[in-house]
Amino acid sequence: QVQLVESGGGLVQPGGSLRLSCTASGFTFSAYGMSWYRQAPGKERESVATISSAATSINYADSVKGRFTISRDNAFNTVFLQMNSLKSEDTALYYCKADWKTPWGTTRVYWGQGTQVTVSS
Repeated sequence: QVQLVESGGGLVQPGGSLRLSCTASGFTFSAYGMSWYRQAPGKERESVATISSAATSINYADSVKGRFTISRDNAFNTVFLQMNSLKSEDTALYYCKADWKTPWGTTRVYWGQGTQVTVSS
């Protein structure tokens, strides 16, 4: 059974930090690219950060560059998102996503259930 379980969300003041974790099970984590997405109320889900299976390629949304850091530990099937200098506009439900381009040309995608991040004073 495939599972992606996010944790680490919560309420934080502007300028504060949080570290999100997403632990995977039920598939070969080390073969999958991992991403963090977020969705704020009334807005579309957007990509925040992505990391390739071997962590050789990392990309960030412009809005979080220099503040957020994505990393992964394939030994523990976990991807992290370190969020510093948080702003009110970072408030959203944060999801992790796993994706793998199969050898036969399809893409396998799994999503977690999300963890809420609220930045407010």
